[in-house]
Amino acid sequence: MDAFKYTNGLLCCDGHSITDIANQFGTPTYVYSARAFREFYGALRDAFAALNPRICYSIKSCHNVHILQTLLECGSSFDAVSIGEVRRALEAGANAADIVFAGVGKTPDEIKAAVELGVGTFNAESAMELDVIASVANKARKNVRAALRINPDVDAKTHPHTTTGKDENKFGIEIGSSRALFQKHKDDAFLSLVGIHLHIGSPVNTVEPYVEMVTKALELVDQLKTDGLTIDSINIGGGFGIEYGHQASASAADYAKAIVPLLQDSGFKVSLEPGRSISANAGILVSRVVYLKQSRTKQFVIIDGAMTDLIRPALYDAYHFAWPVVPKDGMTPTDRSPAFRIEGATPVDIVGPVCESSDYLGRNRFIPPVKQGDLIAVFSAGAYGAVMSSQYNSRNRAAEVLVDENGPRLIRRRETFDDMMACEREV
Repeated sequence: MDAFKYTNGLLCCDGHSITDIANQFGTPTYVYSARAFREFYGALRDAFAALNPRICYSIKSCHNVHILQTLLECGSSFDAVSIGEVRRALEAGANAADIVFAGVGKTPDEIKAAVELGVGTFNAESAMELDVIASVANKARKNVRAALRINPDVDAKTHPHTTTGKDENKFGIEIGSSRALFQKHKDDAFLSLVGIHLHIGSPVNTVEPYVEMVTKALELVDQLKTDGLTIDSINIGGGFGIEYGHQASASAADYAKAIVPLLQDSGFKVSLEPGRSISANAGILVSRVVYLKQSRTKQFVIIDGAMTDLIRPALYDAYHFAWPVVPKDGMTPTDRSPAFRIEGATPVDIVGPVCESSDYLGRNRFIPPVKQGDLIAVFSAGAYGAVMSSQYNSRNRAAEVLVDENGPRLIRRRETFDDMMACEREV
């Protein structure tokens, strides 16, 4: 499933030269593989086939509408966490009924808009939100389906900023409080609260937290049955880990092997909400070397990509493998781990032009020698790259290119200064 390979010493995306793509579309640029999106989606679908799950791609991981269309063709439903993401899914051609609207802070106006659009399911995260959904549904005289997000107090053993299933996190309802909410809304005229939603964080690299999470949810279902309440669906969220190169992660088959037996005979309609596990390794960020700089203790490779294009290293101290697109003397990597060494490689910090010391894409990286004008690829940038990009330092956001069966095509043009100023000039 590796769409980005070195062929004859040149990095290619499904056989298309990254150098040619960069020369055509400029840098920095995100390059995605449509084939990789399809194959990562297919791996999850096939692994969990025994549950016949509804796979709701998490739009927040990589939201370009052309990519949503690619996944829609695979049969994907969608997980949205804002009314903007709901509208992106609709723009891609999705049916509103196939959209799950999650998010801890949906405003009443967002809920009203989603009800009017006919969104299929609301994942509710608080007692007050449930009251608003019920009120909006009643006023609109529209039947609305909802699941209650449960916080199972499970440690996903991931970064503190991306864990969402612990008691101290803002997400979901504590299990002990949930029974009363189901009871409160059981007779609502237009709100059907018949599902349980779970999501404990990302990336979760082992299966054990999912087993604990689902087990707790099934215990809750049994308690609700004793209360005379019926639950017909369970959404186990996403967060499955991926291979960034610095640590091992379970495969789609590994997650399924642990989770499927817990739910296979439950009779539930099961949903998944994968994002990163589909998009991360389907994209790279391509940047060009602007300058080389040597201090007393460090050699810096200054590129035109920055934390504004890939904020994960600055925000999470995240690891992304980086390597020249055309490495000197054919010095191609055999793996993407921090420990990888090749003769002739030297340690450098790969940094951007933003006025922050946190603006780096890689620290102390042993890469082949590069010179001004060379291209560097930052791997595993398909998730939380473009979607978290910004105009900080008044930088234009990068272009996005999708390589499909017809070759590379632009799916988001590079921003211009006029784009950046439009909202200020129009007031």
